[in-house]
Amino acid sequence: MRDEVGKRFTGGCLCGALRYEAVGEPSMSGHCYCPDCRRASGSGFSPFMVFACDALTITGESRQFQTRSFRGTDAVRNSCPTCGSLVFGGEYGKDDAHTIYAGSLDDPRVFKPTIALFTRDRPDWAALPEGLTLFETMPE
Repeated sequence: MRDEVGKRFTGGCLCGALRYEAVGEPSMSGHCYCPDCRRASGSGFSPFMVFACDALTITGESRQFQTRSFRGTDAVRNSCPTCGSLVFGGEYGKDDAHTIYAGSLDDPRVFKPTIALFTRDRPDWAALPEGLTLFETMPE
């Protein structure tokens, strides 16, 4: 998939040591309001995009942090060991898909959210954009 001509998403951490390039369209794009994403992002939600593993290239080292997901599996978040920026989710090279945190995009205008996850956990002060498909928890 990396050889296909198509849309490219690039980004990385604050210091530039951890970078990525994703090719093609994300399979999901939205806001997650779950308590873990709120804490990890330091905000009312975490803006994310999901890409298949073969559409993503990661360069640089990352520091992983694991928690239990809503479904009881490991949720892995990767940040830069130098500057601490949260960049992507999943175990690179092991998982079928990876989450890219939209705040790490070089061009944030390319982020087009379509869904909102864990709306049951959304704080009142975190605005919910119009037009998103809403899910109380995680869709099947």
